[in-house]
Amino acid sequence: IYLQRPDLLTASRSFTPLLLSLAGHIVCGLICHPNKEHILYPLGCTIVIQKLDNKKQTFLRGHTNDISCLVLSKDGVYIASGQVTLMNRQADVILWDFHKAELLSRFSRHRGNIEDLAFSPSNRYLVSLGGQDDGSVMVWDIAKRECICRRPASLCSMGNATIVECSTFRDDMFVTAGNGTIRVWELDVAKSKIEPTECQIGKVKRVMKCIRMAEDDSAFYIGTTSGDILKVSTKQKTMSEFGPQKKKFAKGVTALLLLDAGDVVVGTGDGVVALCRGSNYKIIKKIQVHGAVTSLTNGGQCHQFFVGTDECQIYLVNCAEFKEELITVCHSGAVNDIVFPFGYPEVYVTCSKNDIRVWHTPKSKELLRIVVPNLTCNALELTRDGTTIISAWNDGKIRAFTPETGKPMYTITHAHSVEVTAIAATSDAKRIISGGSDGQVMVWEIGEKTQKLLEFLKEHKSAVSCIKIKDNDQECVTTSLDRTCIVWDIVHFVKKQVIHASTVFKCVCYHPEVYQIITSGTDRKIVYWEVLDGSPIREIIGSMSSTINGMDITSDGRHFVTGGDDFLVKLWDYNEGIVTHIGVGHSGKITRLKICPDKKYIVSVSADGAILLWKYPESP
Repeated sequence: IYLQRPDLLTASRSFTPLLLSLAGHIVCGLICHPNKEHILYPLGCTIVIQKLDNKKQTFLRGHTNDISCLVLSKDGVYIASGQVTLMNRQADVILWDFHKAELLSRFSRHRGNIEDLAFSPSNRYLVSLGGQDDGSVMVWDIAKRECICRRPASLCSMGNATIVECSTFRDDMFVTAGNGTIRVWELDVAKSKIEPTECQIGKVKRVMKCIRMAEDDSAFYIGTTSGDILKVSTKQKTMSEFGPQKKKFAKGVTALLLLDAGDVVVGTGDGVVALCRGSNYKIIKKIQVHGAVTSLTNGGQCHQFFVGTDECQIYLVNCAEFKEELITVCHSGAVNDIVFPFGYPEVYVTCSKNDIRVWHTPKSKELLRIVVPNLTCNALELTRDGTTIISAWNDGKIRAFTPETGKPMYTITHAHSVEVTAIAATSDAKRIISGGSDGQVMVWEIGEKTQKLLEFLKEHKSAVSCIKIKDNDQECVTTSLDRTCIVWDIVHFVKKQVIHASTVFKCVCYHPEVYQIITSGTDRKIVYWEVLDGSPIREIIGSMSSTINGMDITSDGRHFVTGGDDFLVKLWDYNEGIVTHIGVGHSGKITRLKICPDKKYIVSVSADGAILLWKYPESP
């Protein structure tokens, strides 16, 4: 039985990942550091700091749940982040040191979740805004690490405040806004209190989405869900401008960026990034990006800025030409599967809701995207000759595509009555084995122009979770959520062995010498089984706390990897049954993982949309 030992944690230091993804749905979650050398963004409960030149990443971990907001101090010294949590539970605000990449302090006074955060210009104070269940705004003394004062963020007759922005020059002033409320606050440190002033905007009723303070502190700009921008004077506390008057921005103004020349860059929920000028915000130039814009931040150079979208894409825009360059892309939802071509480590394929993507392994670059709107791909398989991507979908269909162009090759309609949940192909690519959520296992004959059902194998009572085919194409093994693992003869279409266990099986692998299989699932155990008679050979603890969802074994059978709900990637010695390395990097449940054919990398994917590329240890 494996127990986590300190020396194994030390060994995991060489097991470092490269992360592909960001939490694109967080407003202003993408931030460029003032040194113009790094960008920051959240992913799950982790903050990622990435260098712009070499893509080197640093991870800040400390949150116990998903990060809801992220802010960087004006001089780039401090980072602050807030999280979501359960109702009436304390939601943490964490203060970080950027240069040391370490946690400085944890503030736990809000409940439910943290809506937004803001630093005062000289880093003396941090302002935090609680969510709907909390409804309060708090000011923290950064040096003393303590709360100075707390007040309800809005009147009971108003809506909830959701955004906060500090003054550009004054430490004692900040602004909050939200559903029908705009307030300018002033801090009295001597009396330990903050006093709000309601801003007058006439008969205009708006839901505020984003806010930016002018460089001279004379006014602040607010984007609304109605598609217009309000300019409010900080001195008079009244609205001085309101526009555009006629043609509003579609799906609301979701992000703002103020340029030195006085122009305003507007990001919309319709994916438009527009350069606007004048009090009526006339559009001078505009571009279209994929997904709703959630972040606009000054770029690596003075004439550039970054755009982040809720589809987890990052663009770099040149201000002069106003043309976008896609620099980072990933899945926006849970990644369900990952496969490598047989014997070819240069590319791999992943699947998620709406699409299948082909990636270049060394550069972590997207090569191809196959889009099937409003559907989810549950599993993938690549034929041995590398000519076909076979995919299993939640509409009960099996779809095949070419890996070079993504062109559809064939579709098996009504392959299963509900969802296709698992799929595998024989080495000659002439047969496909598919499993469905109804528990049926189907054997298909694939011709040049035809796809014929040879046999259906009905033994499982619940969804099929994994299928693996023996190298000689005469036998396969299937696991199911009904707590059974079945070895099938796929020549005569009969079952050879049925393995029952007190676990919901999630994954299975053949040992390369094919006389053993290894399984794992919800009982956290990894079990070696004899294929001939279905008897257990060895049982080890795979996780101390959570389900194991994915597993893969090396071509020589000496090592295998596992990953699951504990967010850890573990590399195991097959014969000894012990962990040699542990990879810490995921912020979501690991769904699947694969070892690169040349054993240079391990690729793991998770439910939060992340793809992590791990360097395979030289001597496991």
